[in-house]
Amino acid sequence: MLFEPRSGRLAAWGNALLAGLVSPDEAASSIVGEDAVHRVSGLPGESGPVGLTLALGRLRVLGVSGLRVALPAPGHPLGLSGPAEFNARALEAEEAVVAVGAALGLVPEVAEAGPAGDLHVSVTWHCLPVREAPPADVPSLGEAERELAEALREATVVLTRLDVTGSGPVADAALSAYRARAEAGRDVLAPGYPPRAVRVLALAQRVDLMVSLAYANGPGGAVAASEMAARSEALRPVERVARRALVAAYNAAVEERGRG
Repeated sequence: MLFEPRSGRLAAWGNALLAGLVSPDEAASSIVGEDAVHRVSGLPGESGPVGLTLALGRLRVLGVSGLRVALPAPGHPLGLSGPAEFNARALEAEEAVVAVGAALGLVPEVAEAGPAGDLHVSVTWHCLPVREAPPADVPSLGEAERELAEALREATVVLTRLDVTGSGPVADAALSAYRARAEAGRDVLAPGYPPRAVRVLALAQRVDLMVSLAYANGPGGAVAASEMAARSEALRPVERVARRALVAAYNAAVEERGRG
């Protein structure tokens, strides 16, 4: 239930590698995470799919100095700059990575095989041309932090009134897993990110968890159609704010480097 997009891992650890803060093997291993394998297809200068380590090195040679995250949703092209083909692929995947310093973007395609509980997950990142332009609707870290705090307060009031609570075995398991990871000091971002970005990302993930639990718990006490509509209306802007904050946090290393 903890929202950690693959594009976020690729951008965060790719940025750390490009800044010389981690080794290629450490970056590749952290990007892959619990997946089986990641490969990159369509990379200029390569005739076929290549591994992450080679792909990250090739991107550096092509002039890439940083990586940004895009988390688009219908009607909200968050982090995208075009063209239409890339935007459509990113919207279908609900995420993408956009390079800084070269007009390239990466969109993941995820394949799963095997039974539940023993899935073999492989990811192919499709490299496509992008338009070099400012990304859409990405806030600063300060804006994202303020928006998150306000949205969380408002949504809590509405969801409490509608009797949408984080209770039951599914909610308890999700909350326990989140607390265990937080208490273990899990690195939510790669080296090179400012402390405020870490704080904003952690808060955005907490907000996303709250929204996920609200949807997963079914109707709760909100049995009337008007109340169900009120729940959706309360959650929709919170989801939007959380996605904006996630993008701001993952892109903070690039923003910091640009100001420096």
